[in-house]
Amino acid sequence: MKPKDIERISKALGDPTRLRILQEVKQREWMQCATICELIDLAQPSVSHHLKQLTDAGLLISEKEGRNIKFSIDKEVLTTYITFLNALKL
Repeated sequence: MKPKDIERISKALGDPTRLRILQEVKQREWMQCATICELIDLAQPSVSHHLKQLTDAGLLISEKEGRNIKFSIDKEVLTTYITFLNALKL
């Protein structure tokens, strides 16, 4: 994982709303934007912005399903990031 990837993921996870979205998606394996909007009580444009940040960071995978898009965690990226952080332990 490149330093730029680490920085992008860290920035994405630095926002409490994005962290909560990631936790909710992890619990359910995949979610659609509308469901996320209901769970965290945010307007669709705000949720879409956060989902874009998480997707751009590589943490979420978006998959078109008919007219909707579902999101799931990219386990490989998250595992690599966690491994990087664990290597920093003192």
